[in-house]
Amino acid sequence: MLKKKIISYMRVDDRVVEQLKQDFDVTCFYNHEYLGDAAFDHALQEADGIIGLALKVNKQLLQHAPKLKVVSNVSVGYDNLDIEEMTKRNIMATNTPGVLDDTTADAIFGLLIATARRIPELDSFVKEGNWNISLQPEQYGLDVHHKTLGIIGLGSIGSAIAKRAHFGFGMNILYHNRSRNKEAENTYSATYCELNELLENSDFVCLMVPATDKTKNMISASQFKSMKSTAIFINGSRGKNVDEAALYDALVDGEIHAAGVDVYKEEPTNKDNPLLRLHNIVTLPHIGSSTIECEYNMSKLAAENIKKALTGCKPPTLINKQVWEG
Repeated sequence: MLKKKIISYMRVDDRVVEQLKQDFDVTCFYNHEYLGDAAFDHALQEADGIIGLALKVNKQLLQHAPKLKVVSNVSVGYDNLDIEEMTKRNIMATNTPGVLDDTTADAIFGLLIATARRIPELDSFVKEGNWNISLQPEQYGLDVHHKTLGIIGLGSIGSAIAKRAHFGFGMNILYHNRSRNKEAENTYSATYCELNELLENSDFVCLMVPATDKTKNMISASQFKSMKSTAIFINGSRGKNVDEAALYDALVDGEIHAAGVDVYKEEPTNKDNPLLRLHNIVTLPHIGSSTIECEYNMSKLAAENIKKALTGCKPPTLINKQVWEG
């Protein structure tokens, strides 16, 4: 019997790829190949499944993939997938939630601390040989402990951030969400509030919502104006959820104190992005889930999803469940 064909597209752990090759015919791509690349087009025509990160699976691509049955995203986010179009074509979509919650929460809370205490800036200060006198008050950072943290989007990762803030730093937790999170309210003493109330009362504002049409530019000029002038803004969600020009203006004009971002409107962000010229922003290269252990675990779950789908079983983290339920 011929093996079913899989495209492995970026950021699939090599060990997992080798395991998949035992049961499937796997073709690997690593360099952002897309429609128009002869080898990619040929593989796409024959593919039963796709596993990987960031491939834009839209109507155009799907028209070139007549045999496709499943796309396994190595990510909790799936804004690169046209779920509606995939569902029309009876193609399963899966992602990798859960396994990256603690890893991402570590990174985002670390970004919060680094921004508040100006750690990257002061690291450069020492390495560049400028530590010849004591620090001056204008170089001091801000406390994190016992401050108020406002989390916009208290899902599983947001809750993991709240856990670190509440138990580790004695922080007061405010949150805004599509629905109430009673577990977080009971466990972390989190208080639900409307968005403006959260912005006005938080010392730290952490954005953790998914990327949807409704969340595009969710944080823009008016939201920054609502924040305290001493507030620190952290974006650990998606770049499109924030108006970058408005963020730049807010940092330059002193509407907020500082920002830390792990995501950008365009990734990789352009080296001429004006945000990169500011001293009061910490910029990371979208490393939320990027640890050796977490990347492997995400690839393992993605592989389980695609293997189940191609062997007639329900994938454990199926997004468009209506495809399976018929």
